[in-house]
Amino acid sequence: MSLIKVVDNNLVKYVFSIHGVDEHGKCKLCKTIKRNKLLAEIAKLPPCLIGMETC
Repeated sequence: MSLIKVVDNNLVKYVFSIHGVDEHGKCKLCKTIKRNKLLAEIAKLPPCLIGMETC
């Protein structure tokens, strides 16, 4: 199983769209979570590059 290498985090007002891919660019994570749950979700991930995108 490939580990998540990169996570893209789309920043919006009340929810975050999180998309994680492995080293081959294959989607391994796709979630929409509320702002207050973001840190808990990120803490569960293996060490990886996290990109922030704003609207």
